[in-house]
Amino acid sequence: MILYVATTNPGKLRDFAWAAEGLALRGERVEIASLKGLERLAAPAEDGETFEANARLKAVYYSRHAPGEWVIADDSGLEVDALGGRPGVRSARFADDLFAAELGFAIEEVRAQSEAAQSIGDTDARNNAALLRLMERVPAEARTARYHCMLALAREGDVVATAEGTVEGGILFAERGAGGFGYDPLFLLPELGMTMAEVDPATRLTVSHRGRALRALMERLQSAWSHP
Repeated sequence: MILYVATTNPGKLRDFAWAAEGLALRGERVEIASLKGLERLAAPAEDGETFEANARLKAVYYSRHAPGEWVIADDSGLEVDALGGRPGVRSARFADDLFAAELGFAIEEVRAQSEAAQSIGDTDARNNAALLRLMERVPAEARTARYHCMLALAREGDVVATAEGTVEGGILFAERGAGGFGYDPLFLLPELGMTMAEVDPATRLTVSHRGRALRALMERLQSAWSHP
């Protein structure tokens, strides 16, 4: 059974593929694939105020372009307690939202501050540097945060099920690790003493918020389809 994920992000696809290993629905092995033709579709406006709202609207939109297919859309991000839950639903656009209005310095300075600008991509570099700047006076004990993922599964414009997953952690004062993407080099997993960018694939499978959300979604579907 193929579940098409509405993303071209290789990091997200990798997380979902790892999480799907060994899973089955209706007696069929679950496979993860990127939704075909996604690059030719204009992205819908992600104007929801919650992860669930955005996941639902994306799942409905993309499933209408894939008749008969099961389509998963996710909305996920980082919630930092010291920042009142930000960046939250704006995680992917954090620096671009804030640099002029709140940070008060040029975006070129944000780029220059990130040593990982070339290796993790320009957007990730800006976001990580912006987060570090906003939290530079926040003490270690107050740097608690979590990754939050909401999934919505839809077919031909109807949402079939939703599920969520979270992983608790903290924000470091400097980036560590070459793996992962997004805020992973700053997101510390306290019980492991490693960032999300430092853990190996097997460990990431067990702690990933996307992995937890996908497993929760599969359990919900399995229960629903076993007891109609």
